[in-house]
Amino acid sequence: MPRPKTHDEALRRRLLQRAGELLSTRGPDAVSLRRIATDVNTSTTAVYSLFGGKPALLEALYDEAFSRFGAHLQAVPTTDDPAEDLLQIGLAYRRSALEDPQFYSVLYSKVVEPTKEMSRAAGRTFAPVRNAVRRAIETGVYRDEDPQQIAMSMWGIAHGLVSLELNGNLPPGVDAAATYELALRAHGRGWRAEH
Repeated sequence: MPRPKTHDEALRRRLLQRAGELLSTRGPDAVSLRRIATDVNTSTTAVYSLFGGKPALLEALYDEAFSRFGAHLQAVPTTDDPAEDLLQIGLAYRRSALEDPQFYSVLYSKVVEPTKEMSRAAGRTFAPVRNAVRRAIETGVYRDEDPQQIAMSMWGIAHGLVSLELNGNLPPGVDAAATYELALRAHGRGWRAEH
């Protein structure tokens, strides 16, 4: 009778979850294999078995963060209204960050020196934004401007407001969700073509 597998995908996910929590709340120095293993009630042997060591764990954490984030953005359906699609992508950006703050912080932490493949994964995450902007330009909804500039300005607004919200830096009484959507809508109106 074969022995049951104890170092399974569920344990791998728990280890990544805890590593992301430590990184996002306490910084890179708090991410030790011993601490992560202890916190999820396993051994460092399990961590080495699943990841091979700390560098590979951090790389897997980075991959997981982009995979989760990208899945939220990719889930936004493409419609006949690229400006609305872009808004919905922006709203998905915020939902992803709020649902997985421990992974969102990994996206911008620079804890891992990205490999070429990791950089490509990051680029794929940004693709829905770029594609919606290009469609908006091609259909005459947005002015014929540099799509990268439009996409990056939207990304910057999203990132800035989400970061303020996650870090508790919004003034008391501010409705974060409403402010966020208003900012994205205003951004989109600013790029509208004049008819």
